[in-house]
Amino acid sequence: MKNLKNDDGSATAEYAIATMAAVGFAGLLVVIMKSDEVRGILTELVRSALSFGG
Repeated sequence: MKNLKNDDGSATAEYAIATMAAVGFAGLLVVIMKSDEVRGILTELVRSALSFGG
């Protein structure tokens, strides 16, 4: 029996959607990381983690 539904290209479309979602998420992270408040919090977190042993 022959499949009447043509799925050619569906995997490519799914990869394109996943790639666009990843790009959107990366863009959101860039916007968040540009915030001075967030940058200060992360800098303090790294400083405290690095000075923990010493």
